[in-house]
Amino acid sequence: MNDTICKALVCQDHVRLYLIRSTDLVQEARDRFDLYPCACAALGRTLSIGSLMGSMLKDEKEMLTISINGHGPIGSIIVDAYHDGSVRGFCSNPHVDTEFKEAGKLNVGAVVGTAGTLTVTKDLGMQENFSGTVELVSGEIGEDFAYYFTKSEQTPTAVSVGVLVDPSGNVISAGALILQVLPDATETDISICEHVIEGLKPMSTIIAEYDDVSLERLAEDLFEDAHILESKPVRFFCPCSKERMARALATLKKEDLQAMIEEDHGAQITCNFCNERYSFTEKELQEILDERL
Repeated sequence: MNDTICKALVCQDHVRLYLIRSTDLVQEARDRFDLYPCACAALGRTLSIGSLMGSMLKDEKEMLTISINGHGPIGSIIVDAYHDGSVRGFCSNPHVDTEFKEAGKLNVGAVVGTAGTLTVTKDLGMQENFSGTVELVSGEIGEDFAYYFTKSEQTPTAVSVGVLVDPSGNVISAGALILQVLPDATETDISICEHVIEGLKPMSTIIAEYDDVSLERLAEDLFEDAHILESKPVRFFCPCSKERMARALATLKKEDLQAMIEEDHGAQITCNFCNERYSFTEKELQEILDERL
């Protein structure tokens, strides 16, 4: 099945349910950055939750940026998410050494670290952006986002997220679940949600088991009264282009552009968010320089 987001209301419409199958977009991130297993799991989890958070935005012009830095060996994780659920992102050290817990389970918390913060900045088209920051709880990503929603956005939230990679580092399955309790939820509703969360298999296992089944079916299997609101495809997407990079070059000092022409005989720029490379010839650089004169 293709990558998809499913939104639903459950528990008599008192609880929001968000689901994502993100296997392909995490695989694309893995391929673009040559991510080692722990980096793939950490960035993949953040991309998955970021996609769901982006889909929560109300206007197509809105976007958000997630920044995680636990001062672990992976460095920073940065993810941009958009209204349609598309995401892009990177981590500082894609080749971080692989750490394991028991039974070969990747130790994401060890590479992310816990001596730092998770920050979500929302560009809602207003004069100032909304920004919320919380201290990391475990570095395992899911728990950290659950704490963020509850602490920063005052929304009681449960989060389950997972990325399963094979021994060669390729992504077998990836996905996430977010449950948010609305103000009119009853104690019974909360108990039902707690029961569902307690009985959940690892999210990557669930996504693998539902590989040939829609997320709508998964929502209905989790909650008998699931009211499906929307399902839509999602993807790894970066709006970078050669034209944008040319505009970035145009902001450099004239002497720096001249040095690229005379000494380097061209330039190559790499987008941090997607690792796409753009080459500029001497002639193209001269045109950029001439437009500035």
